[in-house]
Amino acid sequence: MMTARPLCRIFTPTTGIVAALALALLAGCSLTRPAPIKQAYLIDPAAPPVAATTQPATLRVGTINVAVPFRGRALIFRQTDLRYEADFYSEFLVAPAAMLGEVTARALDRARVFARVVPPGAPPDGEFVLDGFVDALYIDVRDAGRATAEIGVTFFLVRADAPTLVPFWSKQYRRSVPVAPSNPDAQAAALSTAFGEITAELAGDLAAVNLPKP
Repeated sequence: MMTARPLCRIFTPTTGIVAALALALLAGCSLTRPAPIKQAYLIDPAAPPVAATTQPATLRVGTINVAVPFRGRALIFRQTDLRYEADFYSEFLVAPAAMLGEVTARALDRARVFARVVPPGAPPDGEFVLDGFVDALYIDVRDAGRATAEIGVTFFLVRADAPTLVPFWSKQYRRSVPVAPSNPDAQAAALSTAFGEITAELAGDLAAVNLPKP
């Protein structure tokens, strides 16, 4: 008469090793390929040229709002007319609204457009306030052979003491800069170039604005 073997004996050391390797493979582990890591970027353009004239007043850079599709930190790619995709592994170091506000203030200060420029977040000060709205901030890859970095922003200038804060000046700016479609470093550089061209044009325009008297 045969005696039944204990069930525990079927789990041999070899079986355990095979099971562990199988679990590792199922979990997506790789013994040779490192896990992808995120890359963080800033929009950091070169300083614009010094303006021909300096407005004898103080300008405060107020709020730079960003349209909802481009408000997050991930780089956005426009795949078709209606389809956009966020790149999980390539993102801005800080939120675009805060980043572009700081860049705008720094550019106008370096261009000496106003006697003094107050950055966003500082205590309210100055006779004039510059706000903005960004409606485009993405990499356009609809044509794979002609990818471009796209930025669109409208700026509004108001008197700080105006009762209704209705802008007395505004202008929309747009830039499109060619870029390699699969190179995040180049994409961030192209976005910096695009916004640098915008702030340089903005500086020239603000230097020529006829500011209203109190």
